[in-house]
Amino acid sequence: MPSEKVARWEVPLSDGVYIVEFEHGTTTGGRAVFINGRCIRREEFMFKLVGSEEFKIKDTRCVIRIDAVSGFAYEYCLYVNGKPLEKFTENQSKVLKCWLCPVDGKMTRVVLEKDTLDVYVNSKRVETAGEFTDDGTETHFNISGHACYIKAITSGHKRTGLLHALIVDGCEIPEASVDQCS
Repeated sequence: MPSEKVARWEVPLSDGVYIVEFEHGTTTGGRAVFINGRCIRREEFMFKLVGSEEFKIKDTRCVIRIDAVSGFAYEYCLYVNGKPLEKFTENQSKVLKCWLCPVDGKMTRVVLEKDTLDVYVNSKRVETAGEFTDDGTETHFNISGHACYIKAITSGHKRTGLLHALIVDGCEIPEASVDQCS
């Protein structure tokens, strides 16, 4: 029996959302890992049908756990940087701010990585210039000649922390969830 794709996950990273697919031959133990449609690892025959498959997405460590559920049924779980994907995604939504905005007729993805203050436009890190203002900071950059900045101001509440807003050509862009920014 040939291998077939048995699992698919979306992994949100600061430079984009990566699609991970896993192929598993339940009679041969064959395994293949695909990232964004490209096969990065393939094993045609393995004696163990269960276990784990390790790989990286850029510098991010990933592990697919294969566990037998009953008979010839299997469960596939993806761990990213040691955390189950759901927990990793939850953490990413805390450290990434994401916006989708039309620029020159095309939807553009802008991501702020809050812990490094790096800004990504359509998965590419861009040069920025920071500026202090009376009510916070502004991180300036441009998209195809359009003036943009991310404004960070205090919420006034310790638990909420900073509030971020993307301004493109003087217009505020509503924030999107990390899931929407795929």
